[in-house]
Amino acid sequence: MDEETRYEAVSSRDARFDGEFFFAVRTTGIYCRPSCPAVTPKRRNVCFYPTAAAAQGGGFRACRRCRPDAVPGSAAWDVRADVVGRAMRMIGDGVVDREGVPGLAGRLGYSTRQVQRQLTAEVGAGPVALARAQRSHTARILLQTTGLPVTEVAFASGFASVRQFNDTIRQIYARTPSELRAEAVASVPGAAGTAGGIPLRLAHRGPYAAREVFDLLAREAIPRIEEMLGKPGSRTYRRTLRLPYGSGIASVGERAAGRWLDARIHLTDLRDLTTAVQRLRRLFDLDADPYAIDERLSADPRLAPLIARRPGLRSPGTAEPEEFAVRALAGREKSQWLVERFGTPLDRPSGGLTHLFPAPAELLADEPSLGAVSGVRLDPGADRDEAEQALLALPGMIPHAAALIRMRALGDPDVVFTGEAGAENWRPWRSYALRHLWLEQS
Repeated sequence: MDEETRYEAVSSRDARFDGEFFFAVRTTGIYCRPSCPAVTPKRRNVCFYPTAAAAQGGGFRACRRCRPDAVPGSAAWDVRADVVGRAMRMIGDGVVDREGVPGLAGRLGYSTRQVQRQLTAEVGAGPVALARAQRSHTARILLQTTGLPVTEVAFASGFASVRQFNDTIRQIYARTPSELRAEAVASVPGAAGTAGGIPLRLAHRGPYAAREVFDLLAREAIPRIEEMLGKPGSRTYRRTLRLPYGSGIASVGERAAGRWLDARIHLTDLRDLTTAVQRLRRLFDLDADPYAIDERLSADPRLAPLIARRPGLRSPGTAEPEEFAVRALAGREKSQWLVERFGTPLDRPSGGLTHLFPAPAELLADEPSLGAVSGVRLDPGADRDEAEQALLALPGMIPHAAALIRMRALGDPDVVFTGEAGAENWRPWRSYALRHLWLEQS
């Protein structure tokens, strides 16, 4: 899109482009999402940024009305398999917070200078600024939905010091942390801790075919680590999470409320909040662009009626990539046995959720063919081609399973299985085309 087209999207308050770009107003010092309900500023006062971090780096603060930091992420980062796409996925997963820029660069196989240069050129901000924007969003969530002391919020969000936290919040939101908390309807002044979990709104763009996603998760659910509660139309999917600093339990509701899914996360360590949210976003494919996907695939006469029947169909990912790979190899019955035999019991079971799925490395001694998955890199920044080749080298792995792991565990939107007619015309959304076809066959 050129800048004039972007301005047209802003003038029409087009929510299709929320998260795809941001606009800032020089006269007010504020940046917004394209669908912001405020009066459209004059063209000469508007500039555009590819990310919220870039707008913040330009000296603009977040709009109070449209909350641009809460929009879905750009679908481009899932489509792209290059260094920038991989870096953006890893930053979203919290790699910079945990390992710093050197850790991110090492995972990418580049120098820190090269990573900084490429990110700045393409998204308008380096890895530190991108991680800082993400930390600020996490902090706002904790401030406005929990009663945690401000000091605990600062460190749980990933900030190195309370001073850094205070300065950043003031710069991005033009308010102190206390003022940010006070204005939130959902805040709970005087409450202690997060015993009830952290309530979240997981934003998505466009239509969302929730029933099909929840049907799939219900069919795949493995007792003790997953459960589906309620009746179709108002179900709640719950599962355990193995996270960098501890464990978690996530609950996500089927009923779409506006442009988001309601969720609640319980964590043993609040530093895992950013990672947990990103894993849920990948599981439910919340950063997809259904407008672009449906427009592209509707050009195929074979798919057009299917898309009309299920607008906004998603290609679900997974919350635990290594777990999905083991399950794809083992099959459902053996996966249930693995949980019972090798799963890690939760300190505090919740309903039917009692265990974490065993990490592949824990299976090496007793189930070496399954434990071998631990040698394959499946994190958000993995090179998808290299990962698929490594999977195919594992004992017992067949091409169909490797392709399914690429689609689900690596979140590749453009996977196709051998022999699928017409698939070249579906690029770069072949995974979504297959979802439509599979649903018609089921």
